[in-house]
Order: sequence, then C-alpha cells, then structure tokens
Amino acid sequence: MQSSTISQDEGNTLFPIVLSVVAAAATGVLWAYANPIQLVPGVIQWRIFAFLPPLIGILLGWRSGFICGYLGTIVWSLLAGTFIPAHSLLIDGIMVGLTGLIPGMLFDPSKLTFDRGVLIRIALVCLVVGVVMVAAVSASLAYLGIFPFWWAFGYIGLSDIVPMVIGTPLLIVPALKILKAAHPAGFKRF
Repeated sequence: MQSSTISQDEGNTLFPIVLSVVAAAATGVLWAYANPIQLVPGVIQWRIFAFLPPLIGILLGWRSGFICGYLGTIVWSLLAGTFIPAHSLLIDGIMVGLTGLIPGMLFDPSKLTFDRGVLIRIALVCLVVGVVMVAAVSASLAYLGIFPFWWAFGYIGLSDIVPMVIGTPLLIVPALKILKAAHPAGFKRF
C-alpha cells in the first residue's frame, strides 16, 4: 500500500518530540470532551480516539508514543475529574503509554511497506497491548476499591481496545501521507 521514506539517520529530532506533546494534549482533550457514547455516564466513555497513542508511536517513534499515551492520560484524567494520583500517575499513565510505546518499537515506517499483512499485525499488536493495559488498569481500580475487576475490564476494554484495533491500522497510511507532506525533508523518529 504505502512505503515510507522517513529517515532514521537524518532530519529534525525536535519535530517528533513537539508533535508528540501536542498529540498528548489533543488526546487528553479529545478523550475528555469528544466521546459521544457514555458507557458508564461520568466515569467511562467510549474513547473513540484511543488509537492516537499507537498511531503516534508508529509514526513518530516509540518514545513519542509513550509521551502521547502517558501525558494524554494525565490531561484526560485532570479534565474529566477522574485523577487519582497513585492510579493515574503510575498504573493508568504507564500502561496507556505502553499502548504507544510497543507498536512504535515494532513498526518502523522507514523499514515497512504498509500492506494488508502489516496492517493486520498492527491490529493484533494493538489487541494484545490493549488487553494487557486494560487488565492492569482494571486490577488497579479493583485494588483501590473503585470498580470490580471484571466490570472494569469489560467496559474499559470496550472503551479503548476497539478503537485501537480498528482505528490504528485504518488511519496509519493516510496519517503517514499527511506527515510526509508536513515535513518533506524527513525527521528522526523519537
């Protein structure tokens, strides 16, 4: 489908760092205010933009994906009024950060052609990383006495895993085209 010419050895390193911080802020704001379906009103909504950390991780690099997921979670929890220091800063932030880090480590656009097989592998990685993230977050919420584990696992899984598995492979090729047009000289992934 689409091959990449993003350079690993040349280009601007600041570009993906700045873009990952901007994407983190956008992620947090979108998660807080642009979720049309409330699964548990006021607590868990279908985060249709849950694909942003893995997408940023693949496009801009694993560190950028982690920044997007971690800071996006912190921004979201502060804006949504669900900030719990031990949970948000440690378990939730780190685990959502890993949803951007792991796909970013496994899929480098400069070394791949995004054909059907790669897109299916991206979806599978998002599924596995999503299940691990949801299990850890649900265990943390159960430990803190906020929600029962399986209840949290079901609703958070629906909230986050579905958009990651569908959105990331669906949007990677168009996002890569936009990124190339925005920075045609190339950049170093971060």
